[in-house]
Amino acid sequence: MKTQIKICITVTVLIMLSSWTKKRADDIKKAGWLIGTWENKTKRGTIYETWVQTKTDELSGKSYTVKEKDTTVFENIRLVQEQDGVFYIPTVKNQNGGLPVRFAATSITETQLVFENPQHDFPQIISYTKIGTDSLVAEISGKVNNQDRKQLFGMHRANLDATKTGQHILLQ
Repeated sequence: MKTQIKICITVTVLIMLSSWTKKRADDIKKAGWLIGTWENKTKRGTIYETWVQTKTDELSGKSYTVKEKDTTVFENIRLVQEQDGVFYIPTVKNQNGGLPVRFAATSITETQLVFENPQHDFPQIISYTKIGTDSLVAEISGKVNNQDRKQLFGMHRANLDATKTGQHILLQ
């Protein structure tokens, strides 16, 4: 009788673990709404963020500005599903010695992606919130000198020619 109970408990635990692992493996799919080009027009030019799916478990993004005919890339990003979770991995020009920084997903839903790295100087939290099909809010936040700091970037889906927005840089 005890052997049957142990087997039943073992099978139940294995089923639960398998279900939890499958659910986590599908987390990257919830970020699919991010694919495309997003824009935020400012006085200093237009900020774009372009995302493409490069593998079934990875999205690749670039943040860049376009002012008149000049395109300046300031961030390359990988959003990757690994065995232990989803990671947002930006490499920012002239920061962190040109090395990527890892932010672990703390929440992934159909409408919001939240990534954290408490050891990073700033930001410690990066999030994307889907407002509608064609709009999102990107937010970076954390502490700087023990002061809370937050920056919001309202973005709309861009429907522009790739040569005008610099989308072609993702292919290089």
